[in-house]
Amino acid sequence: MALPAPTSSEDQQNISEILRKIRKIELKTRGLVRESVGGEYHSCFKGEGIDFEDFREYQHGDEVRSIDWNVTARMRRPFIKKFTEQRELTVILAVDISASGNYGSHEQSKRELIAEVSALLAFSALQNKDKVGLILFTDQIEKYVPPQKGASHTLRLIREILYCHPTRHQTQLEAPVHILRNHIKRRSLVFLISDFLFEDTQLDELKTLGRQHDLIAIQVGDPAEKSLPAVGPVRLEDPETGEQIEINTSNPRIRQAYQQQALAWQQQLDAHFRKFAIDKIDLVTDEEYLPALHSFFKRRGRMGN
Repeated sequence: MALPAPTSSEDQQNISEILRKIRKIELKTRGLVRESVGGEYHSCFKGEGIDFEDFREYQHGDEVRSIDWNVTARMRRPFIKKFTEQRELTVILAVDISASGNYGSHEQSKRELIAEVSALLAFSALQNKDKVGLILFTDQIEKYVPPQKGASHTLRLIREILYCHPTRHQTQLEAPVHILRNHIKRRSLVFLISDFLFEDTQLDELKTLGRQHDLIAIQVGDPAEKSLPAVGPVRLEDPETGEQIEINTSNPRIRQAYQQQALAWQQQLDAHFRKFAIDKIDLVTDEEYLPALHSFFKRRGRMGN
């Protein structure tokens, strides 16, 4: 994992902090992959099709339809074709790094949570010898890392998610969807990770994408986005547009209106994903993410993927 050479003691300290944080995420997520998540990932996400491997002699209980009659005729006893599952997948992490992701009312920001969950998925793919690529986007593509294998590649992806400095602040789905539709030709497993704090009309971009790829949306939120604490007058600012508004959070009617509006927005968002038949995982910065992932993997396993 290449990092720029330090030019001062401050730069060296910053690089040490970057490495420390990446190492911490690596150790935690690798452990979770070994303990449980890796096996669930393996069960849920399978490669496309099967490959012929060899012939072997027919055994009691084998499927009669798998008998190869040409080989059987030559050998004068029944033989069947032996196949192996084509396991390798291409996994794409499409990650929203717009300004709203920097927010966090607890110890962890949304972007830090996104980095950790992305690392967990990337190491699960690594264990299964899958290729992993990365799209970082705002209202444009900020970084595209083509799919590759290997531990050093996976660590690079974590570093990019944590420390890529976007040049723009707002969110648009058009750019990442364009890459996924036109440049990722092979059917891939795509995790679209965002807080989805944008106009729901943008979700129309996902209508056909879910047919081309196995698309899974991961929504990362913060509890303060759903309800306001009663702390008196505050100034709220939209991190993506810079728009500000002052409100008195001590007023219960204002808090109730805020909560109702947030709930209505969430319900509308969820309705879009159901309409497009796109699987969705909900994560929050003040809760452990493993239960939500376990629940999703079990659900996908029952569906038979």
